[in-house]
Order: sequence, then structure tokens, then C-alpha cells
Amino acid sequence: MGAGFAPAKSDQTCDRLQKEMKRPLYLLLTLCALTLRAGETARTTNMSSTNRTELATLGGGCFWCVEAVYERLPGVKAVTSGYAGGHTPNPTYQEVCTGDTGHAEVTQIEFDPTQISYEQLLAVFWEAHDPTTLNRQGGDTGTQYRSVIFYGNDAQKAAAEKSKQAAAKKFPKPIVTEIVPLTKFYKAEGYHQGYYRNNQNAPYCRAVIRPKLEKLDKATKH
Repeated sequence: MGAGFAPAKSDQTCDRLQKEMKRPLYLLLTLCALTLRAGETARTTNMSSTNRTELATLGGGCFWCVEAVYERLPGVKAVTSGYAGGHTPNPTYQEVCTGDTGHAEVTQIEFDPTQISYEQLLAVFWEAHDPTTLNRQGGDTGTQYRSVIFYGNDAQKAAAEKSKQAAAKKFPKPIVTEIVPLTKFYKAEGYHQGYYRNNQNAPYCRAVIRPKLEKLDKATKH
């Protein structure tokens, strides 16, 4: 497989992934949107006096899908797909896919905490994937697809542990999500960035990402 080529997900994989993504993500996002809109005036004032942003680094399966969810949230300034948690420096996508690098596919989210909190990002995280399946999301299997939260400081660690404990009450099986410190984030190849926006007619995008975003649009308009 040549460099710069993004392998398409099989239709069978897409079907399996679509069946597993039925949690009420969009109701949660609606509540987040309503909360954000309620404080719109105050946030506008705050933004005039600060440009401070923070980073959240999350792994919840294939980063194409996670990226598409977070880049549409109010308060999110940038979303970058990449790799973290492994031992191989400057890994390539092909290397990560073997599972030998130790890295997970992750999404690094730059957000404005005056518009959306780290806790709200975590709330979306629990609903956007299945945190009870070890090293697997739908048809994607391997340690690179593990559920993981990479925290950047003690405050994020505490928030992640508290959020995980609260989320555990909503799942019939134990959550297997790792909560570990971020040591190094490697940005993925260019063709992974904005994957849905650039490949909306790809099988994976049509079967999994597009239906999710359509439901998101409907939820946030009410």
C-alpha cells in the first residue's frame, strides 16, 4: 500500500460499526448546545479578553469518526488526528496499523474552556464510542483502536477519573478505558486530517460518519 493512500473501510466493517453506534449521543449534544447557547452573550464578552485554549487528547476507535464528531462542537477550535501512547517515534499509519508500535489512533482537540469545558468533551466521548470493548470498536480490532484518555495535567486526570466513574453507571459492562499521561503526540499524515470533509462519498463516511452527523444536526436544531 503506497504512502498517502487511505485504505477504505469494507462495507461489512461499516455495517458492524453502524450497528454498534446507537447510544444517545445526540440527546447529550443537544443538552450541551442548549447550555452553550444560554451563555452566548457572556462567552462573547469573555472571548474579547482572552484567547486561551486547552488541549484534550482522546482515543475512541478510528480517528476519522472521532474527529468528525468533535470538530462540529461549539467551542472547539481545531481537531487533529494522530497517534499517542506507543514506543515508536514518528510512526506512520501503516506502522500503527500493525499494532506493533504501541500507539493508539487519537484525536487531539483544541478548545476554548470559556465555551466548552473539558468535562463536556468527556461526556461526548463516552457516548461517541463503546468504552466497554477491549481493543475494539465495531469491526476495527487491535490495540490501536483502544479506548483511552491521555491527560495533560493533574486537573485533567482528576476530571477523567471522575467522569469515567459517573459514566460507568450507564453501561451494563465494565468500562475498559485507559487514563494515562500524554507523553508525546504525533500528528497523522495529511490525508487523515479532515477525512470526512474531504471524503464524504467514501463507504465508511456514508455508512457511519454521515448518519451520525445528520442526527447531530437534527438534535442541535431543536
